[in-house]
Amino acid sequence: MDIFSKKKLLKYYLSSCKKDNKTIGFVPTMGALHQGHLSLIKKAQQKNDIVVVSIFVNPTQFNNVEDLEKYPKTLENDIKLLKSINCNVLFTPTVNEIYADKVISEKFNFDGLEHQMEGKFREGHFDGVGTIVKALFNIVKPDIAYFGQKDFQQLQIIKKMVEKHQLKLKIKGCPIFRENDGLAMSSRNARLTKEHRKAAPLIYKTLKKAKKKFRKKKPEKVLKWVQNQFKKHDLLELEYFTIADEKSLETIKSKESDKKYRAFIAVFAGKIRLIDNIKLK
Repeated sequence: MDIFSKKKLLKYYLSSCKKDNKTIGFVPTMGALHQGHLSLIKKAQQKNDIVVVSIFVNPTQFNNVEDLEKYPKTLENDIKLLKSINCNVLFTPTVNEIYADKVISEKFNFDGLEHQMEGKFREGHFDGVGTIVKALFNIVKPDIAYFGQKDFQQLQIIKKMVEKHQLKLKIKGCPIFRENDGLAMSSRNARLTKEHRKAAPLIYKTLKKAKKKFRKKKPEKVLKWVQNQFKKHDLLELEYFTIADEKSLETIKSKESDKKYRAFIAVFAGKIRLIDNIKLK
């Protein structure tokens, strides 16, 4: 596996790959890799000649300083995992390499997608996401980039950015990878206490029950049921639950047969914020 920390050297290497007509798959990450990340890389390997993984904890997408400071950093182990599945290229830039002396976000218009759900609770978050993803796309110039559906709102926003900025690549959303007990895999899971880790699977269990209830009940009734599940829980605090249109991400009040819906949830397990979602029928 080739490891680059300088974008100039990575660009030079990848341009030679392009000259040889090799296709490039890209998986951007913030490190602390787990099986969910590896599943994205394996999907990229199936369709591309070269797979590039980036590890970069992006400061501009954190609205909570403590969350940024405590975000797990496990580069040595990450490299071992990437080598174990024969990843081709790792890009590990510094903050200075990406932002130079201006660690600020570009301003984006995502046609309102950024104002829903996460956008209501994490001001400026999606400007930070857009800034780093666009910068990485311009460095790597991939044919296809792969993102997990756990961050479904982020996935839709990145698709919108690619469309609006007319970037020449495809965005592939991949299924959520879960622990055996249903908890969506996340780098933040490593920061959970034993008690909170034991309680956290309730999030996915609640989503699955909400999916069943959605078939017969109105969205408002499902919302109230979910809120009640967490009201009586000592260790998990519901930040939001919403049933939204998959395309616009706007919360719905009634169902229409020709539209696709998804339930989204954010929960605090102590100080650790966990998100998840599920497709509805």
